[in-house]
Amino acid sequence: MSATTDSGFYSIIDYTVDGPATQQELVDAFAAIQEKWVRFYPGYLSARFHVSTDGTRVYNVVSWASEADYRNFVETSDTDGRMADIVGAVEALGGRAEARMSGVPTYTVVREVGPGPRKEG
Repeated sequence: MSATTDSGFYSIIDYTVDGPATQQELVDAFAAIQEKWVRFYPGYLSARFHVSTDGTRVYNVVSWASEADYRNFVETSDTDGRMADIVGAVEALGGRAEARMSGVPTYTVVREVGPGPRKEG
């Protein structure tokens, strides 16, 4: 039908930036971090980077097959090394970027509406 539920697990990283050039720098830096620190873990599916058309936001949506896969990554990965690379990447930007997450930025999908006929009423 037109509604489905995705059982995946997501980490959504949100930054405010000072323009399109900083958006691209941040995307490039975070893509390199995914390649170096994350992409080879079991259950990792992808990292998608979204930039706002006004040049002020970057969202990094990291998809995992399950919450258990994400938790395994958190428990077994080199968090200190990865975080040091993230801090270094943000500090090396030509512009300004500020993290906008509060708390642990993890999510599950509870509802998705896909394509289908128009619902009346």
